[in-house]
Amino acid sequence: IGIAMLAIYLAYKKEKESFALCHQERMLALEKGLDVPPWPAGLVDEADAPYDTRRHLLKGLVWLFIGIALGLGLWSVVDKEGAHYSLFSLVFIGIGAAHLIYYFVEGKKQAAVAEQQQTAPVARS
Repeated sequence: IGIAMLAIYLAYKKEKESFALCHQERMLALEKGLDVPPWPAGLVDEADAPYDTRRHLLKGLVWLFIGIALGLGLWSVVDKEGAHYSLFSLVFIGIGAAHLIYYFVEGKKQAAVAEQQQTAPVARS
């Protein structure tokens, strides 16, 4: 619980400092009469943040290894009559596999879109 609380606090502190630095940059630009820089994507509104499928890789691996560890742990602890309890770990393994499948399918789509954007000719006027 302490580690989770520390992680939440540090994430909050990082976000607060990022917001303060961006605000300070904007205020300095206003004082000097320069154009105000836009807010970074995702800082003010999470919906503006670009979607990244890599987080599904992390989630998938975490769920998968939790399921494997739980299954092996239950299988080694319970006797032969209670071995079916280790099958509950298949739920976690399934969630992890679903995240990994999504990551690989969507990752290929994003890679194809990025490749098309890089190879597309730039229109010059």
